[in-house]
Amino acid sequence: MTYDLLVIGDANPDVVVGPVDQPILFGQRERLVPHGALLLGGSGAIMACGAARLGLRVAFVGRVGADAAGDFVRTALASHGVDVSAMIVDGSLPTALTTVLTSGDDRAMITSPGCLPATTANDVPTALLRSVRHVHASSFYLMPELAAGLAGLFKEAKAAKATTSLDPNDDPSGRWDRMVLDPVLRVTDYFLPNASEAQLLTGHPSTKDAAGILARRGPLVVVKDGAAGALAHDGTKVASAPALAVETVDAVGAGDSFDAGFVAARLNGFGRARALAIAAACGSLSTRGAGGTAAQADWELALGSVTA
Repeated sequence: MTYDLLVIGDANPDVVVGPVDQPILFGQRERLVPHGALLLGGSGAIMACGAARLGLRVAFVGRVGADAAGDFVRTALASHGVDVSAMIVDGSLPTALTTVLTSGDDRAMITSPGCLPATTANDVPTALLRSVRHVHASSFYLMPELAAGLAGLFKEAKAAKATTSLDPNDDPSGRWDRMVLDPVLRVTDYFLPNASEAQLLTGHPSTKDAAGILARRGPLVVVKDGAAGALAHDGTKVASAPALAVETVDAVGAGDSFDAGFVAARLNGFGRARALAIAAACGSLSTRGAGGTAAQADWELALGSVTA
């Protein structure tokens, strides 16, 4: 196999500013904040960079526009060791753009989706899909055309002996359509929502119970819960892992770094409990820097943080 991991998903520049005192005021008021940066963003892109940092051979498939923002994204991914040769440069739509407002360990995101909704399952080369050990998809509800074809992609990947994972991320519409999601869950090995997403997908206020409901649809459900750590539910048994105590700059992309840690640990042969602890460490450590990729852990640091 050529790659350890294929990531299919979103990639865009993030303008990260903060910390911002709430609420945000309109009326042409200007507010100053201590920090601002132009960084690589997108759940899929951050996960891909985190996995490459952990030593995996990573390829990325997604769309950017034929513009300066798209050039920035491709260059940033490549500089992190991610193969972008299969990325599509869309000549008719712009690259997605996101502004991230940070406030402590919380954040608000404003996104212009650009070419993201045009991403489809047909963007993924068949030969690439069949050459990987694991396939990860992100931002399910931001890319409806990809979501509609993702079950078929995952089936093909599994037929080629790859494992699969999905991070749904937020649904800007607020509908949390499970009719589209359920067929994908049946061919997903690891489903990776955060606690809020798990609750919204099931309508259940308990994170543990929500995870159990989702696990009964097929996958191992691995739920990220910030400073509260994480849990994994297989429909019967529950494992948990604490977050690390670190000095947090912002939590942008922490869940995506968690995803990278979990997938890397599983591909390195670790059981689910150990993989959960490594993932929690990766998510925690990523919050030490601004944006999603600046403070991502390498394999030695991630593993050492768990065994120390």
